[in-house]
Amino acid sequence: MQTNPFAIRTEYVEVDGKPVATDQEGYIQDMSQWSEGFARAQAAKEGLELTAEHWDVIHFIRTHYEKHGVQAQVRDMIKHFGKAWGPEHGNNRHLHDIFPKGGPQKQGNRLAGVRRTKGEH
Repeated sequence: MQTNPFAIRTEYVEVDGKPVATDQEGYIQDMSQWSEGFARAQAAKEGLELTAEHWDVIHFIRTHYEKHGVQAQVRDMIKHFGKAWGPEHGNNRHLHDIFPKGGPQKQGNRLAGVRRTKGEH
């Protein structure tokens, strides 16, 4: 499924001079249109400056989705980043601090071009 069936309205973010459709919350409509440029443009729209940690999480989310066909759960992210970054940064609080608009499962998924999770509101 390419197009988001849950979109109430369509908005756009400009990526490399071209509009990319999102739903009203910023989730990409056509997942095949995702690029790092999209992540940067959507992050700017949300007032977030992407750091190396953000990119680590974005790439983790994308890789997990491509491998498993579902969004990564936060506990999987904590387990992975706890090992990668250590306990000071690889924890739930830090992941939510660096993604202040919904944590890694909402804001992280939006920036990674992955749909929102079931039951998310």
